[in-house]
Amino acid sequence: MSKRVIVSNLLILASLVLLVVIYFAPIWWVSLTAPNYPPESFPDGVRIHFHMNGVFNGCKKVAKKEIEEEEALDCVHEMDTINHYVGMYPIASGGVVEKAFSPFLLSLLGVMLIGFACTKPKIRLVLMAVGFGIIILWMSLYWFGKDGLKYQPAGYIQALVTSLGQDRGGDTGNRAAQAVIERIRESVGDEAVDIEEVKKKVQDEKAKELLEIASSLAQGDVEEGKETAVKNKKLANIQLLKEAFEADQAKKPADQREEWTGSGQQVLRWHYEKSLGRYFNNPAEIEPMVRKMTLAANIVFWAVIAAMLLLLWGARKTGGLIYWLMIVVPMLLPVFFVIEYSAWLWWYGHNLNSMGAFTVKPFMPTVFGDGKVAQFTTHSYPYWGFFLMLLFSALLAVAALLRLKEFKEKGEE
Repeated sequence: MSKRVIVSNLLILASLVLLVVIYFAPIWWVSLTAPNYPPESFPDGVRIHFHMNGVFNGCKKVAKKEIEEEEALDCVHEMDTINHYVGMYPIASGGVVEKAFSPFLLSLLGVMLIGFACTKPKIRLVLMAVGFGIIILWMSLYWFGKDGLKYQPAGYIQALVTSLGQDRGGDTGNRAAQAVIERIRESVGDEAVDIEEVKKKVQDEKAKELLEIASSLAQGDVEEGKETAVKNKKLANIQLLKEAFEADQAKKPADQREEWTGSGQQVLRWHYEKSLGRYFNNPAEIEPMVRKMTLAANIVFWAVIAAMLLLLWGARKTGGLIYWLMIVVPMLLPVFFVIEYSAWLWWYGHNLNSMGAFTVKPFMPTVFGDGKVAQFTTHSYPYWGFFLMLLFSALLAVAALLRLKEFKEKGEE
């Protein structure tokens, strides 16, 4: 390989590392400020952070003598509460498909970059085929498989739980642990539960697993390491979602109830329906929206696979349109994010539910900068994850130019 190709590949390697960081980074932040949210108690206003896989709390715990706060205010819930007065749907009802498929889409971009970096067509084809095969298997297990939700990163599952308000009033893990302990108490007939004693009485392997989760989370046991603690919290959050799902099904007529499978398809459909109906329980309006979103998600699933097959066909040779798309498409990641973000803001402002307490004309929320809605001042700005996206694009642009110069000198397409 020439010096240019080596430098180009090093830049692509650095971009791959950045791509992993970007997935977990806050990309954009939005804040609402108003006189009833004084800066002494809300230094950043009611603030939320947009990630690739969900929307998370941006409010920090206020440490002042005159303010007693055990944990930071849940500003995702707070903003949903504010927004619903004008008929705006909850934050979780936006970007549903994008958030669910974000780990697979970013992995797809990563394999594309690896394919572009490889200069040998045969090796490129093998690497991309293996990479795409892993993504298809992973995505299929999530989308169709039983307990497929466990194949999602913990952050996505946490965002699902938070958006339903399941963890308000205490730590999610402790609430999950208490729920599990209560169920075990009922099964063994003990008035008080000693976890070690109950373990001896429980024979079911699933129950034992839940007990381990309960024990770890309820007692704050992290001696087994951070990885185990994260895994336990992830399983506990899935358990909370399952409990919420089953509680919803119990309200339906017996012939309309659905058993929990935990597949991505089931959870996405149910969670979207529940998010839309959180403040505006209007089935006639919500059900068509759920059908459309479910259809869109299935289309994306098969479209991703089709895109992989097309890329494999184009990977047979170095050069050509598809080969250059392998780096141009990832390079445009910041553009795609801004387009998606803007489109969903438009959707929020132009799909106001008539059940809102106040009637306002459809509007376009502020994408970048400061705006005004009623007595609230809105602030919307990129966060450090977006600047990593820009750096990611810049590195790829340099890598592409180096490769293009190399091709021109060799007289290739």
